[in-house]
Amino acid sequence: MRALARVAVCAATVIAFPALCSANEDVAAFYKGKSIRLIIAGAAGGGYDAYGRLIARFMARHIPGNPTIVPTNMPGGGGAVAAAHLYNVASKDGTVIAAVLPGTITDQLLQNRTTATFEPAKLVYLGSANSEANMCYVRTDNGVTSLRDLQTKEVIIGASTEGGSTRDQPTVQKNLLGTRFKIVTGYPGTREIFLAIEKNEVSGICGIGLPSFMTIRPDWIKDGFMRIISQDNARGDPKITASGVPLTVDLAKTAEDRQAMELIYSQQVFGRPYILPPGVPADRIAALRTAFVAALEDPELLAAAQAMKLDISPVSGEELQKQVEKLYSAPPEIVERAKRALTAN
Repeated sequence: MRALARVAVCAATVIAFPALCSANEDVAAFYKGKSIRLIIAGAAGGGYDAYGRLIARFMARHIPGNPTIVPTNMPGGGGAVAAAHLYNVASKDGTVIAAVLPGTITDQLLQNRTTATFEPAKLVYLGSANSEANMCYVRTDNGVTSLRDLQTKEVIIGASTEGGSTRDQPTVQKNLLGTRFKIVTGYPGTREIFLAIEKNEVSGICGIGLPSFMTIRPDWIKDGFMRIISQDNARGDPKITASGVPLTVDLAKTAEDRQAMELIYSQQVFGRPYILPPGVPADRIAALRTAFVAALEDPELLAAAQAMKLDISPVSGEELQKQVEKLYSAPPEIVERAKRALTAN
């Protein structure tokens, strides 16, 4: 039925848009009977895996030719293993896609990674499944009621490792705002950090958005066990801002510090990015970008995502491509300031 609908649309518009219909027919002819490999840069059973497999179920129906999409896991290196495979090994014909992490895109810019074998600025971006405003949360029984309290009172924060938002964002606060976080690193993921909070091993967590927080512990904010202490985001969530929770960028001491923070936080625009290798034909890029957004707007996908408690707030490939280009054209002095802000003292 969808194939017939596309034929009808082309028949109705062929006079006005002959090139568009020809491109769709060419793409459909290429993908018919083929399969697309979706490389997921995360372990089976994790959040990135859940998003990737959900998108794989629905995206194929929106691609001309209706290919099959086959998910496969390739964890390692914070997404760098999958990105390097896509960039250097995978076919460049539009039959391989990768779902990577935000740090896969930004680490070479901000973390002095010199061993990478791919260039993020040259990747082709399909879009992102969601974007979030990351925040810091603390237990209410530790006496901290505002971000300013952290100027004088130490709070123990659980975190993963360098390059992860749960470690990097409280580090930025320490270095640029003077907050007295004691950051305990080495936790495998957010679920383990939440267990540590529950056991009172640590008193808080930074670097995750409210939808992700609510997926793991939906009652902790409502019941008053924890409170949101800051928004580590350039724009923030309007509802959270209205409740009085500050944006850390608004507390920056200099214009340069604010720019550095905004550069670091910009990766939140692409919370779950999907990429293609350079060299894919333009008509297939356009078709896959359209199909990606259409899948994330599909009522059946949205219903499934709601049942799985997955936040869907798509970012288009064009918007994401512009964001990455902006990142990699940032002034060198601001990039260096951002790198220093991410360095543990």
